[in-house]
Amino acid sequence: MRRTAWTALAASALLLASTAVPGHAAQQGEEAEGESVLVFSKTAGFRHDSIEDGIDTVRQLGEEHGFSVEATEDAGEFTPENLARFDAVVWLSTTGDVLDDAQQDAFQGYIQNGGGYVGVHAAADTEYDWPWYEGLAGAWFDSHPEIQEATVAVEDHDHPATAHLDDTWVRTDELYNYRTNPREDAHVLATLDESTYSGGNMGDHPISWCKEYDGGRSFYTGLGHTKESFAEPAFVQHVLGGIQYATGAADADCDPEQAPGEEGYTQLFDGTSLDGWSQAGPGSFELNGDGTMTSTGGMGLLWWEEQEFNAYSLKLDWKMEGDDNSGVFVGFPPSDDPNSAVDKGYEIQIDATDSDDRTTGAVYGFQSADLEARDAALNPPGEWNAYELVVEGQNLKIYLNDVLINDFTSTDPERSLESGHIGLQNHGDDDTVSFRDVRIKELTGEEGGTR
Repeated sequence: MRRTAWTALAASALLLASTAVPGHAAQQGEEAEGESVLVFSKTAGFRHDSIEDGIDTVRQLGEEHGFSVEATEDAGEFTPENLARFDAVVWLSTTGDVLDDAQQDAFQGYIQNGGGYVGVHAAADTEYDWPWYEGLAGAWFDSHPEIQEATVAVEDHDHPATAHLDDTWVRTDELYNYRTNPREDAHVLATLDESTYSGGNMGDHPISWCKEYDGGRSFYTGLGHTKESFAEPAFVQHVLGGIQYATGAADADCDPEQAPGEEGYTQLFDGTSLDGWSQAGPGSFELNGDGTMTSTGGMGLLWWEEQEFNAYSLKLDWKMEGDDNSGVFVGFPPSDDPNSAVDKGYEIQIDATDSDDRTTGAVYGFQSADLEARDAALNPPGEWNAYELVVEGQNLKIYLNDVLINDFTSTDPERSLESGHIGLQNHGDDDTVSFRDVRIKELTGEEGGTR
């Protein structure tokens, strides 16, 4: 099928597409409800017996999460007018050459007008002579070994498709190798650990990723070959998060330069040791053996004793079990008394149920977060949230899951953000809060204020 200059029909299709904005995709101020999703599952090659299960699962997700779902295998529905009704199109294990020239042009125009794409499994085994589609999906299928168990390493704990997962995810599936590595142009969410199964040939082996592409949003997961996948809660949540990102119902940072562990950050807690930390006051933090630590007892403070920090970006993930209390302290002097941090530093609150200036994202007792922004960004108890705290001079910016929710400047003569230690609170016997991936980057004059 040709991929050269557009015909008059293609140009006409794009003209129509330019005036028909997909669903709600361009209306970012609306509430995240009422989105519309098209599931496309046409196959011109191998047909997966999991497709019907996948369609049923997406329909069920729509009923549970407030978006409408239509399903088709008719490529004739790929017209500018029809595609404009949808916020995202799910390519569910499509295979082979499934669109003609005009249909390709219509879908390309749809993405360019802000539409969303979700590719599941064999969506990468599709449209091999359409280079634009390879860019949208992120990579084309190359080969696969037999179905087997493998360990998935989760790289991003902020994206809605992976926020519910631990650092490792063990599951059984058909594990694709790809012709190219998508990492350079996509934000990798999860990779395969090739040491845990046979037949991987990529070394660095992304399996799920997202990206902004040609005006739209793209999410792809190579998982989902088996019927059993669509009965697995963790995988179903994985797909839901991808749909929510693609429709615009959930924000996510899909810049390939912003993955966790980016250059310049030093790990203060990598999940294996508390070396460099000191416990002030009662209680403690226990290592869980899965890269996380959990608070017990209190009220105490686990603080980084080895160094005071000046200008820096501090990143960490935290998770509450329910109505729990904890906080991150900054800008306090060294002390074995946890009250020293309370009296001379600043606490960034985690508990979401207190008063406005003492709830998640607040500088405790001093300044509330932007509650509307905070509520939109906050994941519920049982799911991981990510903080980034940027301290420069007397200014503290608080990002929750990549959303700026508080911009605070210290004016208290008894406290100063210009130098101090950082710490994590264990609030009491009834408060269970876990932390992971605590890392810090000291900012130079050139780096300051560039986020």
